[in-house]
Amino acid sequence: MLETLKERVYRMNLMLPQNNLVTMTSGNVSGRDEASGYIVIKPSGILYEELRPEAMVVVDLEGNVIEGKLKPSVDTATHLYIYKKRRDIHGIVHTHSPYATSFAALGQPIPVCLTAMADEFGGPIPVGPYAPIGGEEIGRAIVAAIGGSPAILMQNHGVFTLGTSPEAALKAAVMVEDVAKTVHLALLRGEPKELPPEEVKNLHFRYTTAYGQNAG
Repeated sequence: MLETLKERVYRMNLMLPQNNLVTMTSGNVSGRDEASGYIVIKPSGILYEELRPEAMVVVDLEGNVIEGKLKPSVDTATHLYIYKKRRDIHGIVHTHSPYATSFAALGQPIPVCLTAMADEFGGPIPVGPYAPIGGEEIGRAIVAAIGGSPAILMQNHGVFTLGTSPEAALKAAVMVEDVAKTVHLALLRGEPKELPPEEVKNLHFRYTTAYGQNAG
């Protein structure tokens, strides 16, 4: 079941190590099927090079395994809580990408000092509080703290990104690490200059309405 979504989620999971966002078996991508409401998510503790589309696990919103021979990710409860509370979200990515996670380790948001950040995120990348792994606590903290951003840093943990599709969430995860690296390098040399809020708003509006081939 959900063979197309399994393939998409599988491909987005492979993009994590390809973009240096994860090591070994850490990190995960999930996607929600609009029609059934079921979630497709990476299995727990499997090396990325050993993943196949058929290895993806299908669960319902209560965490019951609908299809799959492997255990779903240990972060499944986090993903499911977000899907329950955010009906607009159909893709979630979790990484421990090093530059972004260095901000999470410090409990610091990433300020908007790059036009690329304004374009993609529409504001600073917020940081949420520390929450224990394994239950709904991280999901609750994400929903409470993320606001209108597609990305959030969770203190002492890592990065979560949300999107209207697994592909959109993956793009946000790649962009988080890219801007985090640039801001980190800028901080080594001095004090980055933040963009004015009105300019951030204008840049984000232009990006979301006029950028790409399907805009306008």
